[in-house]
Amino acid sequence: MNPTRRQAAIGGAAGALSALLGGSAAAQTSGSGASAMTADLILVNGRFTTLDQSNPNPQAVAIAGGRFLGAGTEQDMRALAGPATEIIDLGGRRAVPGLIDSHMHIIRGGLNFNMELRWDGVRSLSQAMEMLKKQVAVTPPPQWVRVVGGFTEHQFAEKRLPTLDEINAIAPDTPVFILHLYDRALLNGAALRAVGYDKDTPNPPGGEILRDNAGNPTGLLLAKPNASILYATLAKGPKLPPEYQLNSTRHFMREMNRLGVTTVIDAGGGFQNYPEDYAIIEKLHADGELTLRIAYNLFTQKPKQELADFESWSKQVKPGQGDDLYRHNGAGEMLVYSAADFEDFRVERPDMPSSMEGDLEPVVRLLAQNRWPWRLHATYNETITRALDVFEKVNRDVPLQGLHWFFDHCETITDRNIDRIAALGGGIAVQHRMSFQGEYFVERYGAKAAERTPPIARMLEAGVPVGAGTDATRVASYNPWVSLAWLVTGKTLGGLKLYPQRNLLDRESALRLWTQANTWFSTEEGKKGQIKAGQLADLVVLDRDYMSVPEDEIQDIESVLTLLGGKPVHGTGDYAGLAPPLPPAMPDWSPVRSFGGYQKRAALDDRKYAFAASCGCASACGVHGHAHTGVLAAAAPARDEGAFWGALGCSCWAF
Repeated sequence: MNPTRRQAAIGGAAGALSALLGGSAAAQTSGSGASAMTADLILVNGRFTTLDQSNPNPQAVAIAGGRFLGAGTEQDMRALAGPATEIIDLGGRRAVPGLIDSHMHIIRGGLNFNMELRWDGVRSLSQAMEMLKKQVAVTPPPQWVRVVGGFTEHQFAEKRLPTLDEINAIAPDTPVFILHLYDRALLNGAALRAVGYDKDTPNPPGGEILRDNAGNPTGLLLAKPNASILYATLAKGPKLPPEYQLNSTRHFMREMNRLGVTTVIDAGGGFQNYPEDYAIIEKLHADGELTLRIAYNLFTQKPKQELADFESWSKQVKPGQGDDLYRHNGAGEMLVYSAADFEDFRVERPDMPSSMEGDLEPVVRLLAQNRWPWRLHATYNETITRALDVFEKVNRDVPLQGLHWFFDHCETITDRNIDRIAALGGGIAVQHRMSFQGEYFVERYGAKAAERTPPIARMLEAGVPVGAGTDATRVASYNPWVSLAWLVTGKTLGGLKLYPQRNLLDRESALRLWTQANTWFSTEEGKKGQIKAGQLADLVVLDRDYMSVPEDEIQDIESVLTLLGGKPVHGTGDYAGLAPPLPPAMPDWSPVRSFGGYQKRAALDDRKYAFAASCGCASACGVHGHAHTGVLAAAAPARDEGAFWGALGCSCWAF
């Protein structure tokens, strides 16, 4: 062993830890030399992608006190072991920094996760409907069965949503609510009765209740152009009691750990008031049960009273208040309701009202004066232009540099506005919503316009901080690997290629947007996001090699071992049992008990659903007299392909 190299590795680790921990690392080694520094955990035989350009591919990693102690040769890292050090062999697997989602609704989502049937990842409508049927059978009154976003009809082999008749046939008495993106919700008859919608119920502003010829609601709710009608209807459903919400949030966090996520920047949300709706996450934090790091933004709840919200909150909490597990992050993504341009590419772009600038300026001025970072939801360039006019006006009086403010989404932003953001020191957080909605965008605006939705490469060229996230759970899926696949391939879940090569990222650059780059958005640069001495020891061991698997497999990656501060929070296979056990999902009828969360794509290879991929008909066929997807969920012997489909000689199934 080269003693000079070993001392350099250990000395670098001590120096980095000393800088971050106020000299404590140096104190540990003083007097007795480097041998006093002992690792709690050493990872060997892995392929490490550190994202540390000075040390990109070490052989082994050592962890102590919740932080990375060193990364280097296996010999050097093993030299940091003591009698109590645990050594884990990664078996040649790829390890990357813990993933950071810069835009998600984890706090609100956690309160409801155990009540939701997730179609995330499901690749045939027939499978989705079978899941629905099974869940209806075990859901007691007055509870609902809810499918709340995370999927698109384009991911299904059948390329369609279920019909209301199909849903009502499966669930005549149990309320069913299915949310599809920002554009619509499907309610069966029982759900319409539960929410009280009838022929006398008026359409709310910005939404439409579709009706039959007699004026009765059909069960289809449309966002025209905003999703308020969808979310307000969902809010009418039963809620879980607090003890179940605690359990639900724990299960959602562990689901994120299973996919390799260790940090979430929570973007607030409608019906998520502060501090009341933060009691569950704060109790989990106080009880030491968080398995994610959470930085939370505060989202105004009262149209026309937004300034009062932020004036009140600015007296209650300060940005950065908290610790490395749970901390306040500023304002947004809603600052004022008149600036919210909900994207629904099935309808025309909404124009923001003339009051937008007058509403937005006092809020932004208050935030800037109090040094509160903010984030603002903005899909369309037209909205961004008007918001930047306000930001530039405020900047003349209260400089915004160093404030870490940013826009979310920015699907149609122009080069000019990218440069304006750069000049003001702002950032842009992008999400993979186009992976779910790209077909609708192309249908309305054309393939050429879709090539820059959003123009990520141009943002990076301009020097704008760019980070990636999901905007889960009500639109896109919370699975980070679906986003990473979109960044690398430019394809929708339906397989449509959206972007030319110039707007795609290589795999390491995409991973950096999901790790190191996202620390800017919570003002935590240098604290995490890399496998580097002194940083928080958040690390993920993958079930397949992200850097080399075929592009089509990126979206299927999962974690086999997830570490948060050096402690296992998820383990499977060779690492099963390392993470603390999780109590069963509550209540006992929870869809999480039966189905879990994100569904593995391998289900498509099951012959049980093979006919759906080749047929996918939505209309009645000449032999069966019904849609195939509907009959699969009904009481017919549809599972036996030879005796049922084949024997009857279906006229629209290609044998």
